[in-house]
This record gives sequence, structure tokens and C-alpha cells, in this order.
Amino acid sequence: MAVKQTILTQEGLNKLEAELEQLKTVKRRDIAEKIKTALSFGDLAENSEYDEAKNEQGIVEARIAEIEATLMNVEILDSESLTTEEVQIGNKIKIKNTETKKEMNLYIVGSKEVDMKAGKISDESPIGKACIGHKVGDIINAEAPAGMVSYEIIEISK
Repeated sequence: MAVKQTILTQEGLNKLEAELEQLKTVKRRDIAEKIKTALSFGDLAENSEYDEAKNEQGIVEARIAEIEATLMNVEILDSESLTTEEVQIGNKIKIKNTETKKEMNLYIVGSKEVDMKAGKISDESPIGKACIGHKVGDIINAEAPAGMVSYEIIEISK
């Protein structure tokens, strides 16, 4: 089975590496302390603090493994080779709903960097997928919860 390459911006890579470092150092130490404290209470059969700490430890270790796997198969976007001829991962775009005329500024990123509040959408999302490979002036159609929506690509930037 081929391992899927994860595409990240340099900013996204830095953020993941910082999270990994924080989980491995601070979070692991905090959980170890919680487990040690819970063990001092004695009987583990009815020790909810111990169960909770062990559960938290499992979640943290799973996240560490997930980040490490991502970092092993990462491709960093080269912003220097990024063009504005057609939409690709790493581009910022401005699109306009052809019906409502409402404009949106979006940043096309890999799936690990999605942040809807910041306007970062995945290249695998309906709008992201529809925009990839298109040029300014193109009309694209994307599946939305309310049905098919048409957008015009107004601007492509780095």
C-alpha cells in the first residue's frame, strides 16, 4: 500500500513540530505525575483519577504517533516555485458566488492544516478540489450542503 504524502506549508510544519515537542515533553510529564498521584490513592479498581489519567495518556500517545507518521511522509510546499497562473495548494484565492455575488478569501492548504476560521481550506474539500488547476475568470462548481454552487475565481496570489 502506498503511503499518502502529506503536503504542508512551512508554517504548518513548524506548528506540527512545536505540538509534537510540547506533547513529548510537557504533556507526557504532566500525565506521568497524574498517574503517580492516582497510584498513591491505592485500590485501582475504583480509582477514577487513575483511569482518567491512563485514558489521557492513550490519547496523547496516539496524537504523538499520528504527528510522527505525518512528519515521516511530509512534502513541504516550496513557496518560491508557487505560481499564480492556476490554483494549486499554497495559493490564496478570492472567489465570488455567481448567484449571491458574495466574495470569499481562501487559502488552499493540505488536509492537515485546515482552519475554517482562518479561511484555510483543504485541497480535498469540495471547493478546494473544484478550484485546483483553474485560472482567474474560470467558473467552478462545488458541492455544498444545499446543492451545487458556482463560483468565479477572481484572484490567485501567493
